[in-house]
Amino acid sequence: MHKWPVRIYYEDTDAGGIVYYANYLKFMERARTEWLRALGYDQDVLLEQSIGFVVKRVEMHNYAPARFNQLLSIESQIVELKGASMVFQQKINNESGELLVAADIQVVCVDQAKMQARKIPRTLLGDLSRGI
Repeated sequence: MHKWPVRIYYEDTDAGGIVYYANYLKFMERARTEWLRALGYDQDVLLEQSIGFVVKRVEMHNYAPARFNQLLSIESQIVELKGASMVFQQKINNESGELLVAADIQVVCVDQAKMQARKIPRTLLGDLSRGI
């Protein structure tokens, strides 16, 4: 499991002073990117090799709101890993450990030039499988 902190800024909130729901998806995207970086894979290097990842499916449940200036923790875990795709289970908790948002996100590896699904490179697949 990978954990990544995010601070809520004013720009992340809506007119009611709570985090706008779509921003949770941005936070989770950043957490997945930072996980790849922690494994030694920078996405700009992968993109130079025409390797990208796209979100195919999202199932998100909102339990409680996050508010301005809170420090959140995004937990990411791969719960399914296949040749060309993976499913992340991601949870966002506040500083008290209260679950605010949970999501299952299916990500597919694509050939950026063709925008077609492709197998996850063998070395990356091996590194990801060790994290399960």
